[in-house]
Amino acid sequence: MTGRVIWKGTIHFEGVDVPVKLHTAVKEERIQFHLLHRRDHIKLKQQMVCAHEKVPVPAEEQVRGFELEDGKYLLVDPADLEQVEPEESRIIDVHEFVKAEQIDPVFLERVYYLQPDNHAKGYHSLAGALREMDVAGICTWTMRKRSYLGALQTSGEILRLNTLRYADEVIPVKSLELQQIPLAEKELKIGSDLINQLTASFQPQKFENEHQKKLQQLIDKKARGEKITILRPRRLKPTTSDKLLQALEASLKKVA
Repeated sequence: MTGRVIWKGTIHFEGVDVPVKLHTAVKEERIQFHLLHRRDHIKLKQQMVCAHEKVPVPAEEQVRGFELEDGKYLLVDPADLEQVEPEESRIIDVHEFVKAEQIDPVFLERVYYLQPDNHAKGYHSLAGALREMDVAGICTWTMRKRSYLGALQTSGEILRLNTLRYADEVIPVKSLELQQIPLAEKELKIGSDLINQLTASFQPQKFENEHQKKLQQLIDKKARGEKITILRPRRLKPTTSDKLLQALEASLKKVA
């Protein structure tokens, strides 16, 4: 099933313009529950309640505020927010090209498919060049009153647009302060051999969302009036360092 078109724009760089249509590339498959009144099973409505007066506050009496310090707010009106909204545009502005491998996955946020809009030749020329050179275009664009940073990439014959997190949104890995622990040559070899034995091509269709599957089974059973059996979760103890090497060797023998 093709994702719906959510936006139209034009890829632009150095005098090149390629009209495209933006499609959603992923969909959320989540079982949704509603909050009901236990007595009569009527859906509950969320209300904004004043923490001081303990009464609901209608929408016309609500205002946004930025907390300067504990209990002290700076009021911000809709007119104030309109002044800082990004200018409307239909341009995906490519600023530079980088090697695709240089983009750390931690920066990737959401992915979209781009479909050619009329000028298919220019679209396929761009996709072919990106694929041949193995590069991605770092770009910016505005969509639905929000500015985005992204990476223009290829997936086979298709162009993809990945939204990227800004640098100040990514926590540096060095902040974890990991200990430097020496690794024995034997441990490294056993670990490498085990990984090589288990290496396969990426096939995500082999895996299912077990939590969603169990939720659906629970709902089906309750709908049929069956009794629900509660299973206690397994709690695994971490493998101690002296037994880790033995466990790796045992696993390697199983797959050999």
